[in-house]
Amino acid sequence: MIPFNKPAFVGSEKQHILDILGSGKISGDGAFGHQCQDWFVKTLGAPKTLLTPSCTHALEMAALLIDVQAGDEIIMPSYTFVSTANAFVLRGAKIVFVDVDPDTMNINADLIEAAITDKTKAIVPVHYAGVGCDMDKIMQLAERYQLYVIEDAAQGMMSTFKQKMLGTIGHLGAYSFHETKNYTSGGEGGLLIINDTQFIERAEIIREKGTNRSQFFRGMVDKYTWTDIGSSYLPSELQCAYLWGQLENAEIINQDRLNSWQHYAQNMTHLQEQGHIVCPHIPEHRQHNAHMFYIKVADLQQRTALLKFLKQKDIGAVFHYVPLHSSPFGLKHCSFNGEDKYTTAESEKLIRLPLWYGITEDEITYICEMIYKYFDEN
Repeated sequence: MIPFNKPAFVGSEKQHILDILGSGKISGDGAFGHQCQDWFVKTLGAPKTLLTPSCTHALEMAALLIDVQAGDEIIMPSYTFVSTANAFVLRGAKIVFVDVDPDTMNINADLIEAAITDKTKAIVPVHYAGVGCDMDKIMQLAERYQLYVIEDAAQGMMSTFKQKMLGTIGHLGAYSFHETKNYTSGGEGGLLIINDTQFIERAEIIREKGTNRSQFFRGMVDKYTWTDIGSSYLPSELQCAYLWGQLENAEIINQDRLNSWQHYAQNMTHLQEQGHIVCPHIPEHRQHNAHMFYIKVADLQQRTALLKFLKQKDIGAVFHYVPLHSSPFGLKHCSFNGEDKYTTAESEKLIRLPLWYGITEDEITYICEMIYKYFDEN
C-alpha cells in the first residue's frame, strides 16, 4: 500500500527527544522551544513568533488579539478546514464565505470587496496547497477599509508571494505542524506569526493563561499575575524537540518534496493535454512548497470511480474538504456572499495524490501509470 501521507522524519528528532527526556524539563517554553522560535524569527523576518500546540490554537489566539466580538463578520473561503472558521465563531463572529479562484482554490480576491460591510472585522485568506493568495489585492482592501488580515498559512511554510514568506504579509499568520504538513512537531503543532508589533506583548500574556509570566522570566516584573484573558497555548518541549530536527533539515525536506511534485507534473503532462485532468496551477510571483499534488477530474462521479480504482491498486489517494457553507453548522450560522460558482463544483473534482518527504520516483511513477490505466480503460 502506498499511503497518502507519512509524517516527515529525518532521524535527528529521536536524539533531541531523548535529550529532553533526560533533562527534567518537558513542559513548554524550554530550550528547544526558544530555539525553534528564534529560527522562525530569523528565517521569516517576523518581529515575533510563538509556538502553539496546533494551528487551531494559533488562529484562536489571533481572534483574541484582534478582539473579535459577537456580531463581527470575518471573510474567508468556504473551501478550508473547519478550524479557520471555528477560531472566530468561538468569539461570536459571523463567517462570510467568498467563492474561490478555480485555478488555485484560493479565495478570489476580486470578490472580497463586495462582501465587506460595516461589521467586517477581518479577512482570512487561506493559502491552499501552499500556493499564495493574491496578497497585494487583499492588503490593499484591508488598508482601504481598516480591516485586519490573518493568514491561514497552515499549508504554506517555505512558500512565498513576491519573495515574502507566506504568513508574514498580513497582521498575523499561522502555520500548522500536523503530521500531514511538510514539517511536523510530532503529530500536532502550530505557530503564531506576529507581524504587527502592537500584538506582541498581549500575545505572550494570552498564551500564558492570561498572565505576565513571560515578562517575569525575563526579569521585567518581580512577580507574575493574572492580567488578561488567555488559555494554555504552549506546546511541550517534546513537540519542540521533534520540530527542531525538522527545522535543521528544512531545505532538504523542501527540495525533496519539490522534486517529487515536479515528477508528478512531468508524468501527468499528457493526461492534462488530452483534457482528462487538470493539474495544479502556480501563478506568477508565487513560489510553492510542494505541500500537495492534486488533480481535478470531470465531476464527482468520475472522482468517486477513480478513487475506488486507485484503492484497488493499493494507492492511498483522497479527496479534500467538503465546503463549510454546505455543512450543517455552516448552513445555520454562516453565509455565502455572491454566487457559489466554483467552490462546490471544483471541490467535487479534486483528488490529492500521495506526497511526503521520502516518497520515491518509482512510487510516483506507479501512481501515475495507474491513473493512465484508469483513463485507458474508461
